[in-house]
Amino acid sequence: MSETAAAKAPAAGAFSVFERMVAWRYLRSRRKETVISVIASISFLGIMLGVATLIVVMAVMNGFRAELLTRILGVNGHLIVQPLDSPLEDYAQVAGRINGVPGIKYAIPLIDGQVLAQGNVGGGTGALVRGIRGEDLGKISIVAGNIRQGTLDGFDGGEGVAIGKRMAENLGLVLGDTITLISPDGDVTPLGTTPRMKGYKIAAIFEVGMSEYDSSIVYMPFSEAQLYFNLDGRAQTIEIYVDNPDDVDALKPLVEQAAQRPIDIVDWRQRNETFFSALQVERNVMFMILTLIVLVAALNIISGLIMLVKDKGHDIAILRTMGASRGAILRIFLMTGAAIGVTGTIAGVLLGIVICTNIESIRQFFSWMTGRILFNPELYFLSQLPAKMDLRETTYVVIMALVLSFLATVFPAWRAARLDPVEALRYE
Repeated sequence: MSETAAAKAPAAGAFSVFERMVAWRYLRSRRKETVISVIASISFLGIMLGVATLIVVMAVMNGFRAELLTRILGVNGHLIVQPLDSPLEDYAQVAGRINGVPGIKYAIPLIDGQVLAQGNVGGGTGALVRGIRGEDLGKISIVAGNIRQGTLDGFDGGEGVAIGKRMAENLGLVLGDTITLISPDGDVTPLGTTPRMKGYKIAAIFEVGMSEYDSSIVYMPFSEAQLYFNLDGRAQTIEIYVDNPDDVDALKPLVEQAAQRPIDIVDWRQRNETFFSALQVERNVMFMILTLIVLVAALNIISGLIMLVKDKGHDIAILRTMGASRGAILRIFLMTGAAIGVTGTIAGVLLGIVICTNIESIRQFFSWMTGRILFNPELYFLSQLPAKMDLRETTYVVIMALVLSFLATVFPAWRAARLDPVEALRYE
């Protein structure tokens, strides 16, 4: 074809059928191109595993935070009210006024005390006794809704207590047994303070799913706790549960006004600031570290395309002499590399979703395979491995993987477009 005819021939548009066909052909390996095919496969697997790992790890971290937040705020109040100038003897009136504040679910008078708990086996364990009225304990749904044995009916009337399932197992206790509670703050005698020891019948056994609470908390009738801790007619604190935990700052002035007495208020963020800050730092660090997996896979795309450009130098020269522009060659190799990144990312997202939706079954399978307890509840607080995918976070992962993949194709594609057809054919 003459130069005049070539100039008059209509040029194919960007990303035309011809360019896509050539790009697809370069993705298919032949026997002599085995090394290139292996590198492309490794790049694909690297991106897929990197994206899937990022999604799964971030989902597990989100699940941890959500589950811990649900359980911590389910057992403990969002706002803790403590008296400043005098004992909290008017706790019933204060709690009633606070209950009338808009945005407040309920206010619960409490008595807390550290004790040593003894049962039928073992030398005993430390426990937190929480004195609470039966009607208030019924409002704490994470406890009242997870009674495994016994009942909370008539909780105020008897001397029975409710304990966690893990505490019952550790002390060898079952429903109806007696748990002995020993407090160092007992009766004052001429010889000093003697420890207070008293046995209580197990009226209920609960399981909230957080080992720290299931192994350490004892719920005692409020009136009995007043007698046991020498707090007759008083409460130590009032725990407030709100509709939206993020609104505690706006509710603090309203609570202070409703209390009608000097009080100190501590919110759930102050009490758990160190814990949740550590979770956030760990989550960010894990994201940065695991991003390196995708980056390594993107570097594999670069090496694979450079080898492909070198191997296809003769083909590129022929395409150029047949009228293909440098832009066409650039787009062909961009599509070749981008296809690896896009398919790897899609496969990674699908693999991540499958793993996240079956994470607990996978954990149980590997525990059965290895014969060991993976994700020990005693160490990780939760009885099950949680996973909660966040749409925005998953979108960030996908965008990051696609951007790295596209950037990895730019340099090899540019080299292919800059290839001199005369030089390539001369040394063929």
